[in-house]
Amino acid sequence: MNGTHSAPGKQNRVELYEIRIKGHLADRWSSWFDGLTIILEPSGDTLLTGPVVDQAALHGLLKKVRDCGLPLISVQHIEAGQVKNPDDKV
Repeated sequence: MNGTHSAPGKQNRVELYEIRIKGHLADRWSSWFDGLTIILEPSGDTLLTGPVVDQAALHGLLKKVRDCGLPLISVQHIEAGQVKNPDDKV
């Protein structure tokens, strides 16, 4: 046994996530959030969207949201076809 706990078929697979926070962030925050795409919604929310390598990285991103005092609205695992294009009209 190698000590890793990966689900069958999930090894080395990057997952896509959408983190919704209240308020608008400037694009300059993208590097702080590990290069996630920042989408500003007309509702006043911001979507941080993109690949997350593993659960530890996801928890790290959520810790950054918390440490910045940003109100977290939701975290959603998304399928590749569900990724929102920043140029799409909402």
